[in-house]
Amino acid sequence: MSGRFTDRTVLISGASRGLGRDLAQAFGREQAWVAVGYRDRAEQAEQTLALVREAGGEGAVLRLDVADAASVRAAVEQVQTARGGVDVLVNNAAVLRDELFALSTDEAFLETLETNLTGAVRLARAVVRSMVAKRGGAIINVASVAAVRASPGQSSYAAAKGGLLAFTTTLAAELAPSGVRVNAVVPGLIATGMTLRLDARLRDNKARWIPAGRLGTGAEVAEAVLFLASDAARYVIGQALVVDGGLSL
Repeated sequence: MSGRFTDRTVLISGASRGLGRDLAQAFGREQAWVAVGYRDRAEQAEQTLALVREAGGEGAVLRLDVADAASVRAAVEQVQTARGGVDVLVNNAAVLRDELFALSTDEAFLETLETNLTGAVRLARAVVRSMVAKRGGAIINVASVAAVRASPGQSSYAAAKGGLLAFTTTLAAELAPSGVRVNAVVPGLIATGMTLRLDARLRDNKARWIPAGRLGTGAEVAEAVLFLASDAARYVIGQALVVDGGLSL
C-alpha cells in the first residue's frame, strides 16, 4: 500500500533530533525519501535515518548549516543531483536563547535571526527555482507560538519566528501561480526538543495556561506538517496552522 509521499523527496533541516526527528519519521511512514539535514550531530542524524527506514521510507543524511550560504547551496545541489529535485522542504532548523533582552548582546540576537529566519530564506531560495520549473512543490516553515504570543526571555526567537510567518505569507502569494505552495506550522509547547531545554520553571508556568491541559507531542505537529505538504492541502496557501493545545487563544 502506497503512502502519501511515496517516491517524493523531502528535505528537513534540523532533523537529527527533537521535532525534526519526529517529522522525518512521519514522512518515512508515508514512504518518502527523506534528506535528514543536520549541522553537527552526524551520529544522531544517522539514528534518525535508521528510524526513517524502519518506518518504511528511505533517504540519506545531509550535512547542512543553514547559517552558511555555501553549505546550503552545496547540500541542495547534492539532493537535486541524487533525486532530480526537492518536492517538499521543511524549514525546521532553529536555535533558542533563553535570556532577557536587557542582558542579551547584538551577536546573540543576530545569531538567532541568522539561523531561524535567514536560514529558512536561504533554503527556500535554493529549492524554489526547480519547484517553479516543474510547477509543483511545497515549503513548510516551522514557526512557533512565540511569534503570536508574548514570551518574555525569548525576544530574538520571537522576532525570528514572527518574521518567518510574514515571509511565509508573502512568498506563498508570489509562488502560488507557479504551483508551489508555502505554509507554516506553529507549534506550541511540545514535549520534545527545545521545550525540554527551557528552564523548568518557565516551562511549567507556561504549561499551566494550555487549555488542553498538557504539552503537545512531536507526532501531533508532524501530522499537521504532513497535511500541509500533501495533496489534500492543495488549496491551502500561505496559512499558519497552529498546533498548541489552545495556548495562543
